[in-house]
Amino acid sequence: MSATFPVYATPAARRLDAQATALLDGDAYALMSRAGQAAWAYLQRHWPQARSLTVVCGPGNNGGDGYVLARLAHRAGLHVNVTHLAAHVPNTALAQRACTEYVAAGGHVEIFAGTLPDADVVVDALFGIGLSRAPDADSHRLIDAINAQRVPVLALDVPSGVDADTGGVPAVAVVATHTLQFIAAHAGLQTGAALEYTGALSLDDLDVPVDAFDGVAACGERMTADALAQWLLPRRRNTHKGESGHVLCVGGDHGSGGAALLCAEAALRSGAGLVSVATRGEHVAALLSRRPEAMPHAVESDSELHPLIARTDVIALGPGLGQGEWGSALYRLALQAGKPLVIDADALNLLAHAPRILLDAILTPHPGEAARLLDVATAQVQGDRFAAAQALAERHGAVVVLKGAGTIVAAPDRTPRVVAVGNPGMAVGGMGDVLTGVIAALRAQGLPAFDAASAGALLHGLAGDAAARDGERGLLPSDLMPYLRRLANP
Repeated sequence: MSATFPVYATPAARRLDAQATALLDGDAYALMSRAGQAAWAYLQRHWPQARSLTVVCGPGNNGGDGYVLARLAHRAGLHVNVTHLAAHVPNTALAQRACTEYVAAGGHVEIFAGTLPDADVVVDALFGIGLSRAPDADSHRLIDAINAQRVPVLALDVPSGVDADTGGVPAVAVVATHTLQFIAAHAGLQTGAALEYTGALSLDDLDVPVDAFDGVAACGERMTADALAQWLLPRRRNTHKGESGHVLCVGGDHGSGGAALLCAEAALRSGAGLVSVATRGEHVAALLSRRPEAMPHAVESDSELHPLIARTDVIALGPGLGQGEWGSALYRLALQAGKPLVIDADALNLLAHAPRILLDAILTPHPGEAARLLDVATAQVQGDRFAAAQALAERHGAVVVLKGAGTIVAAPDRTPRVVAVGNPGMAVGGMGDVLTGVIAALRAQGLPAFDAASAGALLHGLAGDAAARDGERGLLPSDLMPYLRRLANP
């Protein structure tokens, strides 16, 4: 598997279709036939025992792909039923041709009357990338009927009802078991709500000529586990701790010492040469007991922070910081230090109160914190995570790691990256503190901010996946520590 691969917005996907068609001597039906054949081959690989299919076709070319698949399955001897809404008579020349050929081959088509026939597999060929709004009432009922089937569902290109650009789901959407994308990966299917609907996500390039991609810009790139090795190179034999950087974790107000401890330990396990902690005095003994390699300092006023900042390389600011007088004073001083910053948790909430440009900073908000930084509702952030991450990056002049399913890393003038690892078990308090320490450690080891954020989010997610092999429910942030060390040495 490639370490990264591009993802595209809908206008680019349409242009790719057009350019691929041109390279096939203008035969758009040849491309539709390839899509239907690819879908049929995919279905045979994953459900070889299937003997009956229900193919739900829409009026456009996504429906045309479904008619091609239905014809091939019918010819192979399967019992095939094509269902569409009364208003969804094929309305493009390609879909009409595909439907005509299916019927001419002896295929059966019926109008949806409220229920779907029993089948071993249901194929969703309803809308594809052609829908970016809430489905109408009849389509809503049809999608509900698909979801009511207790059999596998194969979505062609995009689960109907999911916005292929944003990953948002305006109302209802098909819950697919598998989604097979054609030619190019869709950006919206990589993050956020879409991940609840895509099931296993695959791509078939339909063997289109590589020239079809000329002049078509991707809107992002998806990172897989293989990307990590490019950033975490073996160390020199004659190295010393100073070359691996000094991280200062600033946080841990009264009652929140664990956040600072998790951040510090994650930084150490991710390879930082030195890690100091500026925290409340009451947490020093616990920090020394749990992780003696960290260097905790009792800091009760901002004046005590000055000497620690002077000898550090990167500041991890925010875990357990609080928004009171103590945390606010340390926050202000850290922002004035002129050092690379990784900003999380309450430091993000303080930033939301007084927005500013932050050069050489990495912000790591979860959706709620991102919403406060943008002064919008959390639902708006989740409705278009790409746009929210980019807006934050532009507003603060910083690298942004928008956490959540399908974490997005954005920065001004950079193509955003999507982190394709992580699991629901990581949705627990303290995981963000670990991520802050990981990113700070990689930044201290010399990675540029955008790469440190990308590699850190990837390493963190991979460690979470490794730890979750014993079960997602009950996964703790501290469970990641041994895996951080293991995975940081690819």
